[in-house]
Amino acid sequence: MINQLLPGVVRTVKVAGFDGSDVLVQLVDAEEAVAEIGRIPRHEASMRRMEHPSELFEVGQEIKAEEIGRWREGQLHLSARACEIPALRSFLLAFERGQVVTGTVSEVHNFGVFVHVDGEPEGLCTGFIRAPDLTWGWISHPSEVVEVGQRITAEVIIAETRSGQVTLSLKALQEDPLIRFADQVGRVRIGPITRIVPFGVIVQLASDVVGFLHLSDLTDQPVESPDQLVDEGELITVKVTEVDLQRRRVRLGAVGGSV
Repeated sequence: MINQLLPGVVRTVKVAGFDGSDVLVQLVDAEEAVAEIGRIPRHEASMRRMEHPSELFEVGQEIKAEEIGRWREGQLHLSARACEIPALRSFLLAFERGQVVTGTVSEVHNFGVFVHVDGEPEGLCTGFIRAPDLTWGWISHPSEVVEVGQRITAEVIIAETRSGQVTLSLKALQEDPLIRFADQVGRVRIGPITRIVPFGVIVQLASDVVGFLHLSDLTDQPVESPDQLVDEGELITVKVTEVDLQRRRVRLGAVGGSV
């Protein structure tokens, strides 16, 4: 079975040849009389760009590789890229889930944020925060939360030697606003419609809390889309019917028209 995340055991292997774009290796640190043949998939060969692993390895060369798991009738798969930069590997292995770290925002993209984590090897950028892990509230772009050059404090989710990254979370260090909002079930709120989706509308209920009002609660008449009834930014009166902390969902019911 392939282990997708956690670091594996480091083995000493000898390049035996190539199978297409994969590297075939012999395990030279094993006690068996006949050395086991393992496989390094092309995408696990190196962090560097290449057309083919033969550009980096030659038959007979000994390298370090991390065990990934077994696949294809038990054949051992390994990752050379996980051991390619010893200083990076040591840096990543020092992290534990839940550890608090500091760093500086390096790049901001629509899918997430890259961070220079304090103490990382020079010339590398090891931290990454997915867009959903930036804040509990809804945002249209990560630039609403952070900017390049900003100092941040974040919690470690996982450090991966094969990707060379430590995944971080900003919102893990923030109080979950839904916990404070849970006592609002049964209460009537007035808030702006922030998004219109095919089957209903998203309503802003608090600074970091939104709820969903289904189209069927907007009208009893047959309509194709909620935008035939309401507009984004319009205030609407709703009743909080459910706060599901596990699914992170707030359901709403209508108690009146727009105001």
